[in-house]
Amino acid sequence: MWYASWFDTPYYHILYKDRGSKEAQEFMDTLTQYLHLEKGDKILDLACGKGRHSIYLNTLGFDVVGADLSKNSIAHASQFENETLHFKVHDMCKPYNEQFSAVFNLFTSFGYFEKEEDNLNTIKAIKSDLNSNGLGVIDFMNVAHVIANLVPQETKKIDGITFDIKRYVNDGYIYKDIQFTDQGEDYFFTEKVKAITRADFESYFQEADIDLLDIFGNYKLQKFNINTSPRLIMIFK
Repeated sequence: MWYASWFDTPYYHILYKDRGSKEAQEFMDTLTQYLHLEKGDKILDLACGKGRHSIYLNTLGFDVVGADLSKNSIAHASQFENETLHFKVHDMCKPYNEQFSAVFNLFTSFGYFEKEEDNLNTIKAIKSDLNSNGLGVIDFMNVAHVIANLVPQETKKIDGITFDIKRYVNDGYIYKDIQFTDQGEDYFFTEKVKAITRADFESYFQEADIDLLDIFGNYKLQKFNINTSPRLIMIFK
């Protein structure tokens, strides 16, 4: 499981530390308003990382659980816990076994499983964690747009570390090879995410007996366009 080791390293967080918190917060504002969530509603943030979405959702008045496979990320996030914000190490392929008004899976935190069936298992797990009126949200990349605009090679220098990045598509997966040296030691990691299309998701939802309510193409929740939308954001119940 490449993600279990890579997500647990400090280098993962160094490479992606420029992810805009302002954009993330605006997305959460727009999404929670669109879903008509009310203060005190329970939200499960699946694959929460260090908890940036969870922490912000909690400041909006929601009762939030952040769950992630990375022990290091959860240990970091746990310092922000309070009566209505909790973090737990959890495998999202399995039900959390609580009932929520909403379950969020954000920022392409899906499709990196070793076993194909775990994509469907995760969707079934989300379904089982929703209360009778609960809504699920998966925020994935728009595969068609990503592949059409793939940057094959890139170098990023962050905190004195030079990351050499290669991207390519192979056998239905989008790969990102990340190579760098720090304090005289060489590192190499590969990110691998299944190129799941809208049609693929629709067949998962059908198999899990889930109703797909809406599809959006960006964080402002504008209409999805397969050629131009950067995101594939799906609302379901």
